[in-house]
Amino acid sequence: MKKILLPTDFSENAYNAIKYALTIYKNEECRFYLLNTYTPVLYDTEYILYNSTQPNLAEVYQKNSQNGLKKVAQKIKRDFNNPNHHFEQISAFNLLIDEMKEQVKSKEIDLVVMGTQGATGAEEILIGTNTVQAINKLRIPLLTIPSGYEYESPANILFPTDFQLHFSSPQLEPILNVAKNHTSKLDILHVFFGKDLDETQEKNKKNLNEVLDDFPHQFHSIEDKSITSAIKNFQEKNKVDMLFMVNNKHSFFENLLFRPVVNKIGFHIKVPFMVIPSGKFS
Repeated sequence: MKKILLPTDFSENAYNAIKYALTIYKNEECRFYLLNTYTPVLYDTEYILYNSTQPNLAEVYQKNSQNGLKKVAQKIKRDFNNPNHHFEQISAFNLLIDEMKEQVKSKEIDLVVMGTQGATGAEEILIGTNTVQAINKLRIPLLTIPSGYEYESPANILFPTDFQLHFSSPQLEPILNVAKNHTSKLDILHVFFGKDLDETQEKNKKNLNEVLDDFPHQFHSIEDKSITSAIKNFQEKNKVDMLFMVNNKHSFFENLLFRPVVNKIGFHIKVPFMVIPSGKFS
């Protein structure tokens, strides 16, 4: 049974991500963990001294969190009521990323699905701070859903890579599972910066071709000024329903996300974005 963590702050953006998860995995048996975290603001000592009979602020926040989770669960049951899906509610006094790390470990989570929680602009959707921290700190696959995105079956998946990694079928299972269940085509995008692939890259490309042998796929090499620009330009000319990348901190992904202006990066993500860590994960 697939175990999926669904963080929620009870916003429309969060529920939109939940809806996507429930829809894309509607034919699979899954256990979903609805997670809400709360961190009460500090209150002064006078409040504590003279209002000792009043409910503790932490208790108020906890009750609001638990009530919010119940409402989300009721809404899910009303909108979906899928016998393949099972739910647990988790209300935690903790920071979001810290609690996600704990739940991923204790529940042996397979995937996290969350809204981008980023700012939106006329031409782009920026990756929010929580999303970037999740990509950086969680050692499992992460699927982010842009705010307001309306579900479309992921028939076309864009997979940018520099061929620096030797992929295996188990490592790519999260995206291959999606491709199998939705008869998706994978477009593998390599950005050309004036230097041909070296021997290692050629071997990794050949290996990837073998790994994807059972799936419709096509390789593309595009000359562009940057990875983000290439992704944007490809999406403008081709149908893309999901973006998929491997977070290898020793390749272009590190330069793409992990730098001081991380929360200002316009990734032009208008579709769901799945990231898996390189190497082994839970």
